[in-house]
Amino acid sequence: MLQVSGGMGNLVGIRRPHIQNTLMKLTLKRPLVFFDLETTGTDIAKDRIVQIAVLKLHPDGGEDVKTRLVNPGMPIPAEATAVHHITDDAVADKPKFKDIAKGLAEIFRGSDIAGFNSNRFDVPMLVEEFGRCSIPFPDPDAKLVDVQVIYHKKEERTLAAAYKFYCSKNLAGAHDAEADVRATLEVFKEQIEKYDDIGTTPEELHRYCNSDAIVDYGRKLMRNEKGEIVYAFGKNRGKAVLDDPGYAEWMLGGDFAESTKNVLRRLLAGKEGASRR
Repeated sequence: MLQVSGGMGNLVGIRRPHIQNTLMKLTLKRPLVFFDLETTGTDIAKDRIVQIAVLKLHPDGGEDVKTRLVNPGMPIPAEATAVHHITDDAVADKPKFKDIAKGLAEIFRGSDIAGFNSNRFDVPMLVEEFGRCSIPFPDPDAKLVDVQVIYHKKEERTLAAAYKFYCSKNLAGAHDAEADVRATLEVFKEQIEKYDDIGTTPEELHRYCNSDAIVDYGRKLMRNEKGEIVYAFGKNRGKAVLDDPGYAEWMLGGDFAESTKNVLRRLLAGKEGASRR
């Protein structure tokens, strides 16, 4: 057993020994962290995390698995509880995200990141939570691998169907973060073996899973063919941000993801460090 330092409370992880040829075709130069979140809802700007599970896959095939309930500091809506079965009482005495943020950041530091629908939801949600704690996330060079993107490009299914399709098993305990993250890793193992054109390194998988056009985790901005940052929604969709800075100012005062606002602030300040995300 290992105790995680850095403010993670009593979150305990299990270190699994080297497993030879766990992912025969996958080439890792550094750890790949699979993670899954359960939350109070799907709005990354308003909602909060209630459970997180991380499974850190090391280049030698070993794994660290850690799961934690989190007090979101707000009531958990009944419709959310109906999905993941986590109640207000279950998290009442649990730490808030700010109490585990530093230790959690250490787990991700120096690693690439993977999940199921992670590029559209889990990573943006975690970016917001870390942002409230003034902790940059993810590392600028982190590669993002979304198992759902691979699956949807190849087969068009949900996680449970993906698990059935690739692993020939029913997913028990769906919407428990650890059950989901373990299923995601199993599906990923099968994808790596099945498909020869998606890549075998996090860099190649990142290119397969991500569009260079998207520039923010809130997915409200993108680059056009000229390389300009443009609005990706609403009446101004396709219009360059700098051609209508008033709309950007309106967004800065609105209920948009902090990651989106950070790109807008840098752009309006003339800093093209409004680079990708």
